[in-house]
Amino acid sequence: MEPVDLVCQDGTHLKGHFLPAFGGEQSATERPVLLCPATGVKQQFYLRFAEWLARQGHDILVFDYRGIGQSLHGRLRDSRATLAQWGQQDQVAALTWLLQRTGAEQVMLLGHSAGGQMIGLLPNHRRVARVVGVAASTGWLRGMRPSFRAKAYFALRCAIPVAARIKGYAPTAALGLGENLPAGVGVQWGQWCAAGGYATNAVKGKPQEDFHHEVTTPITVLHATDDDIATPTTVADLLRTYPQARAQVHHVHPGDHGLRRIGHIDWFRVSHQALWPLMAKDLKG
Repeated sequence: MEPVDLVCQDGTHLKGHFLPAFGGEQSATERPVLLCPATGVKQQFYLRFAEWLARQGHDILVFDYRGIGQSLHGRLRDSRATLAQWGQQDQVAALTWLLQRTGAEQVMLLGHSAGGQMIGLLPNHRRVARVVGVAASTGWLRGMRPSFRAKAYFALRCAIPVAARIKGYAPTAALGLGENLPAGVGVQWGQWCAAGGYATNAVKGKPQEDFHHEVTTPITVLHATDDDIATPTTVADLLRTYPQARAQVHHVHPGDHGLRRIGHIDWFRVSHQALWPLMAKDLKG
């Protein structure tokens, strides 16, 4: 496992880890994998899964977005990161680095939640052979489960914007929404979830930065039947933003894999290793 430094086009430095395929040589039949985290989830959360996936023959890069984990430089309240930059800058830089490091023509993008929702912001999206989005959706508030919608609305549209003005950052940890976030990320997250269409909101009126209608990369979404955020409605809302992409959706029932629950986050936990072959299978197409 090799610590790496990624440099974005705007000069921002990100920290990540590169894991070569087990044995030091990637299988000729497998492409490198760019593992893009969910909102407010540090790269360390994915390392055990990444080690397992490396044993399946993939080179893998996982990283922290700006303002998160090892890519937070200085105080959180001083971070000017935005959610749009996570796609337009951070994922772009990570993809470029992995291509250069491995010499591959294309890579597979395995994205957890937000990590699998922003390919339409990447000018180098054609270098992605396939997107596998785990719990990926627009998080559209109107499409969430009713029992969770009120909590999410209060957190994203009330508590976070107010707290961001007072504290200078989004206190999402106290709200049960992952690590604390830079204010710009937290506020934009709420705006995108309220509007629907997720990352399309970052490029409205900016056709030169909007690649959603150009994306032809096949997209596979896996979401659990007990996920309050990635529901059939919010998944469909995401896939409609990529009209040229061939898409498929897998609804995963926890009980079918000997699990009591999966939800939105648990896919990558060691306790949920029964799900890991599902993701590896979809990476193969």
